[in-house]
Amino acid sequence: MLISTFALVMAAGLSAPHGASADTAAPETAAPNPQAIAARATALVGQMTRDEKLQLIHGYFPPFADRTPGAPVADMIPSAGHIPGIPRLGIPDLRESDASLGVANQVEQRKGDVATALPSSLTTAASFDPEIAYAGGVMIGGEARAKTFNVLLAGGVNLTRDPWAGRNFEYLGEDPLLAGILVGDHIRGVQSNNIVATIKHFAFNSQETGRMIMDARLDEAALRESDLLAFQIGIERGHPGSVMCAYNKINGDWACENDFLLNHVLKGDWKYDGWVMSDWGAVHSTEKAALAGLDQASGQELDRALYFDAPFREALDAGRIPEARLDDMAHRVVVGLIKGGVLDAPVVKTEQPIDYAANAEVAQRAAEAGIVLLRNEGGLLPLAKTAQKIVLIGGHADVGVLSGGGSSQVRSVGGAPVEIPLTSGAAASFARITWHASSPLNAIRALSPNATVTYIDGKDAAAAAAAARSADLAIVFATQWTTEAEDVENLSLPDNQDTLIDAVTGANRKTVVVLETGGPVLMPWLNKTPAVIQAWYPGQRGGEAIARILFGDVNPSGRLPITFPASADQPPRPVVPGLAELQAVDAAAAANPGAPQVEGLKPFTVEYPEGADVGYRWYARQGLKPLFPFGHGLSYTRFAYSNLTTSTTDGLTVSVDVTNTGSRAGAEVPQLYVAPANAANPRRLAAFAKVTLQPGETRRVTLHAEPRILANYDTALPGWRIAQGDYRISVARDAADTGLHADVQLSGSTIRP
Repeated sequence: MLISTFALVMAAGLSAPHGASADTAAPETAAPNPQAIAARATALVGQMTRDEKLQLIHGYFPPFADRTPGAPVADMIPSAGHIPGIPRLGIPDLRESDASLGVANQVEQRKGDVATALPSSLTTAASFDPEIAYAGGVMIGGEARAKTFNVLLAGGVNLTRDPWAGRNFEYLGEDPLLAGILVGDHIRGVQSNNIVATIKHFAFNSQETGRMIMDARLDEAALRESDLLAFQIGIERGHPGSVMCAYNKINGDWACENDFLLNHVLKGDWKYDGWVMSDWGAVHSTEKAALAGLDQASGQELDRALYFDAPFREALDAGRIPEARLDDMAHRVVVGLIKGGVLDAPVVKTEQPIDYAANAEVAQRAAEAGIVLLRNEGGLLPLAKTAQKIVLIGGHADVGVLSGGGSSQVRSVGGAPVEIPLTSGAAASFARITWHASSPLNAIRALSPNATVTYIDGKDAAAAAAAARSADLAIVFATQWTTEAEDVENLSLPDNQDTLIDAVTGANRKTVVVLETGGPVLMPWLNKTPAVIQAWYPGQRGGEAIARILFGDVNPSGRLPITFPASADQPPRPVVPGLAELQAVDAAAAANPGAPQVEGLKPFTVEYPEGADVGYRWYARQGLKPLFPFGHGLSYTRFAYSNLTTSTTDGLTVSVDVTNTGSRAGAEVPQLYVAPANAANPRRLAAFAKVTLQPGETRRVTLHAEPRILANYDTALPGWRIAQGDYRISVARDAADTGLHADVQLSGSTIRP
């Protein structure tokens, strides 16, 4: 029987490796000792009164807490959540803040409070670099603690199954291995500050339209091999103090009262010992939720009832919820606080100084590592600093860079030079279309002081074309705003930007398009545009990062963590499920605002025919050629692979020489893909590395395949089963690249769930 790398590391009590030797890795941290933590938590819970246990299992939503009699409003700060502590036992008040991209302050509920804004999580995913994820977590965790928070709702890892999903920018792409590794290291970074991180949204929260009522349907094996595997890897690597359950249903049951997900998988198979908190407004019952594994109702004022307040006490008194379950809930909260270091750190009661200048460098490095060079025909990039006349067009590039909307919105250092309120839609109450004050125009002027660099807003395509025609270089900044609570209606750039780009490229062949988007967009102008950069939402130093990429001060090394379709009909769901029905409801309400309230969107189910074959696997299975494949990204230098060797002595290990054959230093991302040699199953990313090389330098890179990627989940076992037989391995530059390949034979083996 094959002894897997996973089995060995689990036996040693360590988290699974990301599969490669790399230049810089996130610092290793010892896995928590679960026995010692459990004993300590048991002793603390044993000293609690019943009332003290009960106060730990429901949290207030500070903006609405004054609606709840007896709420300790005076102790709260405007934020996501507040749970009163137990001072006599050393348990502080729990102050919760959003989110993964920085300490959020969405609609400036804390006047004047700013924070460092990381680029979107898709940018971090595009870095293919665990160190970048870790550093971002360290930074935002440190700022959260300095602002008196001790629970950060950071750690989004829902797989991006649909390119139009409004919250894609908050997540880490379509591949479970990449997403799981990076979220785990991000969480470790957050918790290095003695603050709890929260992996979310468990599970299968794949779209925003109807997220409070939809039922996501997928069989267990496919779910285990895709979305759940990302969570599993993230939990193993990061040891988050808490898991947040999602809004939607999964196979008929709400995520926050889903016995299969919470009790069977999370707490049973994975032995997760922290606490499960609900998303805000995601609780639907008292007894069912408690018995199904929900430990804490978050932001209780957003639920239809205060399910875990008086109703819970009544159910406890009546015996419908056992006292032992309450003890378990309190125990899990305490375990999570211990794992996050909250109980062992001094309580921060007043705001502490923050080195925003140093933190801005963290944000800029993340942007530079994750910006992707999609196209560079004729070597237009990097731009020559000898250009005499450069025109920037569109995207408010004179003043800033776009950010995504919703609960993750950071009020960044420097302010918001553009902020547009929403007048309708599900996000209107807590989102604004916002730019960070990082001007690409100023950054480009700084890097080309001898050039005349001008800006035109791009609203008039003819005027933009005229300006481009008289310039040496034209740079179009194209934007697509996306937000939590709403999906985009289609994948086209909004506001006639495709027409603008057509006009500019027609006027000046030396045109670069910089995309600031929440995910993939269609590019009907691509063949006429020599250079395209995917800058995502690049954070509060995005302007500087974009400029340094454009001029070659930084060699681009980002790789796509999500497939870019060539047409809208390529993805599994070309249109947003439920969107047409939602638009009909909204239209009916708008047509007669004086009438009684129109009946809202009705519950609906969404089927996922791709199963575990998310993203690039779907394209391979269907024989589709995307616009840009997963893993794609160009460089200003060239790389070659050689001397492929394999070993199956201890799991599957693959080694390859990577050589920089160009004239610039740069970073390459060799990607290991594996599939059964004689099966129709599409190949899967099993390991990756990021290695920086000087011109002419060669380095031997060793990739260790994640065993569960080699396996399929067998519900009858139950567990993971690696079938005996031949496997085709490839070390490639992206999911569509043949790369270097070989066949290996693996012994049959099994791995626990």
